[in-house]
Amino acid sequence: MSLVPFGPNGTFVGIYDGYGGHQASEFMSERLHETDLSDVNGMSVHMLDSSLLALEREYLQSATNEEATSRCLTTRSIGVPHIPSFVAGLEKMVAFAAASKSLKNPKFQSSISPLFRFQSARTLLVQSVSESVKLQKLADSDSGIWEVNLERPSSKNAIGRDMLRGLRHTLESVNRDQTAKVLMISSSVPKVFCAGADLKERKTMSPSEVRDFVNSLRSTFSYLEYQGLDSTKVLVCECLLILVSHPLLLLLSQALCIPTIAVIEGAALGGGLELALSCDLRICGENALLGLPETGLAIIPGAGGTQRLPRLVGKSTAKELIFTGRIVGGKDALSMGLVNHCVLAGEAHLKALETARLINQKGPVAIRMAKRAIDGGMEVDSGLVLEEECYEQIMHTKDRLEGLAAFAEKRKPNYIGR
Repeated sequence: MSLVPFGPNGTFVGIYDGYGGHQASEFMSERLHETDLSDVNGMSVHMLDSSLLALEREYLQSATNEEATSRCLTTRSIGVPHIPSFVAGLEKMVAFAAASKSLKNPKFQSSISPLFRFQSARTLLVQSVSESVKLQKLADSDSGIWEVNLERPSSKNAIGRDMLRGLRHTLESVNRDQTAKVLMISSSVPKVFCAGADLKERKTMSPSEVRDFVNSLRSTFSYLEYQGLDSTKVLVCECLLILVSHPLLLLLSQALCIPTIAVIEGAALGGGLELALSCDLRICGENALLGLPETGLAIIPGAGGTQRLPRLVGKSTAKELIFTGRIVGGKDALSMGLVNHCVLAGEAHLKALETARLINQKGPVAIRMAKRAIDGGMEVDSGLVLEEECYEQIMHTKDRLEGLAAFAEKRKPNYIGR
């Protein structure tokens, strides 16, 4: 019996018969429900690999018979109460097989290869950092690749206080682990990466609370880059890390030293796009919608958007996007340099995983130094200070309050310029 990830973002975990049969052991079922998370994490990776390969072998051997394929895929998944992010991903595969009237259908056949590329993203650890942020660590040949999943479907992953705390805690946890080499940030909510800040929660905040929240949001996103201490101190920390591993040195640097990849399917708006902009690479599906609509609420992008966007697309294009609040699709985002790759809808995670694997094969110290050299030479620090000063200017305006009120009341705002 093995833990196997099967979800669209590699997050599904279930219990399967090692030879692809659909009857799970009742004994293992009872034992699993009685174990704690540490016991689950300790399950043999070798057992997982053997079981996974056996399931794949039976799947391919039965590729000429729909009934056999459904039998192979119809397995019994058992949720673990200690891991709340389990989803019935395998049932979706069964439905897909049943929906295909013939396995000779080229559309079905062409999807087999990506499916098993997903299977190789083996999950060694699934950790619930908060209710809305999940962290997982891949295993075997993918050891070194970590993934953060945003999971707040009720608000389309809008960033509130809890999610922000969870995200910061997650990044710090990854940074403390010397085995982490690359981090993917994705969403488990269909058709959305992140809808931005939670404006319903924002409406209940006082001006000082808004200021603190935006500053915390800005510093958390900046944690994804080398923007903590001045360049000399960061360099000293990095040089020491080459010689000796110590959590204190990682905390002192106040920056995530490994490459980050934003996996964008669907909407990435406002703070959601600013989160993606803070990542080193952005990979989106062609169904992606990206934009910074803050000026429509009489505010400005306050979590680094005014500084990072022009560094990617140029000042002129950045001004147009921010001034108008225009939302662009995946292909347009690629043409203007906003994203690194635009792939078919639903395949962004595959492309991101492929890219993460390439990075994972390179020298870790060289990758860290390359990231530091590139980020440290762009003078983002002074730009963020300027952004904070500009944001402060709009904190006490009536238009800012009107923007929040209009959003909550679903009406057109009436701005007065004060």
